[in-house]
Amino acid sequence: MKTLTNDLLEELVVECKPYSREGEVVKDIPGQDAVDQNKLGVCIIDMDNQIYSAGDSDMKFTLQSASKIVSLMMALDDFGKEEVFQNVGMEPMGDFYNSISHLEAHDVQKPFNPMVNAGAIAVAAMIKGKDLEEKFERVLKLLRKITHNNSLKLNEEVYESEKLKGDRNRSLAYFMKSTGAIAHDIEESLDLYFRINSIEVTTTDLAKIGVFFANGGRSLKTGEQIISTDHICTIEAIMMTSGMYNEAGKYAVEVGFPVKSGVSGCVIGSVPGRYGVGIIGPAINKKGNSTAGGELLQRISRHLDLNIFSVIRKD
Repeated sequence: MKTLTNDLLEELVVECKPYSREGEVVKDIPGQDAVDQNKLGVCIIDMDNQIYSAGDSDMKFTLQSASKIVSLMMALDDFGKEEVFQNVGMEPMGDFYNSISHLEAHDVQKPFNPMVNAGAIAVAAMIKGKDLEEKFERVLKLLRKITHNNSLKLNEEVYESEKLKGDRNRSLAYFMKSTGAIAHDIEESLDLYFRINSIEVTTTDLAKIGVFFANGGRSLKTGEQIISTDHICTIEAIMMTSGMYNEAGKYAVEVGFPVKSGVSGCVIGSVPGRYGVGIIGPAINKKGNSTAGGELLQRISRHLDLNIFSVIRKD
């Protein structure tokens, strides 16, 4: 096992950058294009709040599907586990993250889990607030509190693009309304979903979210229990089984701690009791996961012995 240092992370970033050639940047996301193909950055924060980083760690990007753990955290805090999972399942799904076929083919009235688009839209519909503005401000306020970054904000250009090109997500939402899976205002729920996806962050912000989870929902800085440990455990379990879409099994084996990706090429990782991890590698594969970022994640886990399923036998 190696020691975590900036030099180690820099070495691993250099080794993993070539894997970006195996993916493509999602050019539909404003601000991302071919020049971002080879970018790769990482930030890791330990339980002493020490920050380690390397590569393009200061790059700004939007949460995209990594936001799904934030929406789920809000819904669980607002309603509790029993009520949330009456509206969305907690089982893995083999289809793609934006699939609509599973909602119809399996004759179900709720999405498989909160990590696919249909599930995340259903979860967003459960976030409390008198109107759309209040709901989004509550989400933003929580994220700022967790990251200690009051400059976190909506990327307006990405948000407008999400709305303009969100027809597939609209079809998911209206199908769920037809089956009774969503009883709330569809357009408001969709708009909130688009807004949360479009929050702009860096790898440091991701690592702070990850270490917040690793610390059981307690702030490292203040010691405040912001979200109950039970809710954090629920989210981490779903991240492990569904956070990397239909590559979740691979990452459970090769990485071995809870992770969640977004099509911006970002990944949030949480090593319980040890680290928060934030990665950006904009080139993604067809399953929606960063190619270079995924390889970097695996190497970090191996070098630092982070797989929670590993048992080192001591004689």
